[in-house]
Amino acid sequence: MKLVSWNVNGLRAVCTKGFCDSFDTFNADIVCLQETKLQAGQIDLEFLGYSSYWNYAEKKGYSGTCIYTRIDPISVTYGIGVEEHDHEGRVITLEMEDFYLVNVYVPNSQDGLRRLEYRMAWEDDFRAYVTALAKHKAVLICGDMNVAHCEIDLKNPSTNHDSAGFTDQERGKMGELLSAGFVDSWRMQHPQEKKYSWWSYRAAARERNVGWRIDYFLVSEAYKEHIESTDILNDIFGSDHCPVVIELK
Repeated sequence: MKLVSWNVNGLRAVCTKGFCDSFDTFNADIVCLQETKLQAGQIDLEFLGYSSYWNYAEKKGYSGTCIYTRIDPISVTYGIGVEEHDHEGRVITLEMEDFYLVNVYVPNSQDGLRRLEYRMAWEDDFRAYVTALAKHKAVLICGDMNVAHCEIDLKNPSTNHDSAGFTDQERGKMGELLSAGFVDSWRMQHPQEKKYSWWSYRAAARERNVGWRIDYFLVSEAYKEHIESTDILNDIFGSDHCPVVIELK
């Protein structure tokens, strides 16, 4: 089974930059998108053989998630069941036969870390949500998690310790999530490799490969033997993020 996750940073925009061709080249069983920036009815984009599920933010042009799947889920859930968090379209969960798939767009702490306190509350509530799921069957978490967990996960760690996405607090919460029974699938298979999934639009960052790895597939510890391969597709353009992929046995 092949799964792809991609923060498209505006689905309508990326559709003008070859998204449909990229989608076809994935030949994935499931494609998870983040930051679709849509409301219901703003796009008609379906692919033969796939069903789609959408979670929209109440705020127009903001956040949002989507899953395309050619494997029918047992059930679909939107949000994490916490009123404070479930207005921004950040989570879709598909219950599959062997696992839950959680597509997530984690809140950014923003410039000046003005949303860091909210982010910390989100992290605790999201961890409680996925660990509760894991009591029933394995969990796969994918998406833009808006954190570079370790110094190897960004080009310039020494100058970014006070930047959103690399604060001690955010990295600590990622550590807590992993310690709750999850593995970072790409890092497990590529323990020393430096490869990034997001680049700022500023200062030709992508051309110079000054990036961050903030897009993940996390897998329940007990399910990790099912991981066949992982990759970061940084030859795919159209967004400031690139897709990440996992193949399961």
